[in-house]
Amino acid sequence: MSPSLTRTTTAESAAYNIDGDVLERMPTQAGQPGNLHSHYQRVLMSKRNIANPSPLGLCGFALTTFLLSAINLETLGVTKPNIIVAGAFAYGGLVQLLAGMWEMSIGNTFGATSLSSFGGFWISIAIILTPGGFQIESSYDSLEFQHAFSLFLFGWFIFTTILLVCTLSSSLAHFSIFFTLDIAFLTLALGRMYPHVSSMTAAGVETWSPHGGLMYAGGVFGMLSAFAAWYNALAGIAASNHTFFLLPVGHFPWSEHSRKVKANRGMGTVSPA
Repeated sequence: MSPSLTRTTTAESAAYNIDGDVLERMPTQAGQPGNLHSHYQRVLMSKRNIANPSPLGLCGFALTTFLLSAINLETLGVTKPNIIVAGAFAYGGLVQLLAGMWEMSIGNTFGATSLSSFGGFWISIAIILTPGGFQIESSYDSLEFQHAFSLFLFGWFIFTTILLVCTLSSSLAHFSIFFTLDIAFLTLALGRMYPHVSSMTAAGVETWSPHGGLMYAGGVFGMLSAFAAWYNALAGIAASNHTFFLLPVGHFPWSEHSRKVKANRGMGTVSPA
């Protein structure tokens, strides 16, 4: 049976009544890892018996980012990104996209936008890198492909910067995902913008490769972003009462969570985790 929900809206906030639970929510919340949803969203999930989809989406993002970053770092001598195609289509792409859609169903605008978008990003990467499948790389000459890929990555750098600004209302753990990812996109885009000639055929046809130092830097920051995402995913799972511990996420002093903690301390009550 679906919960009964009524809503009263003012200029400053929205008040909800869910089967007798009266809740208030400010109009825009970025979400907080370890407690990725507002109190309204948590109660709505419990009324509908819906799990928190954020850890699933974060894990999909983390694994594919880890794998591609390891290749950018040439870990174990692996330099070809072919192995990323499967993970980018299935886990980082489809699963993360589905997690974003489930975030939408519980009213988490930030989670829906970020997870769905990065799910689409990984599907796009899989399409670009599929060997011989979509023939995107072969439709360009070598230098033009590097520059086209650079523009693609610069677009994602701009989008990630927008998300980064939104995380300033949540926690240090959440902020760290997008801060390191933003730098990774920037360095990878610059690496494609400033490639070098890696080989030349007898006919004088040049093959261009990304800038090695910038790609390595992108791999480092991508790896940091992957582990930050895994940390946030673990914090979200732990907060769902599936473990005997909680992970600190470092709520910013001006965040909604910190304001509630201060208000509850003033009233002599304890804020929920």
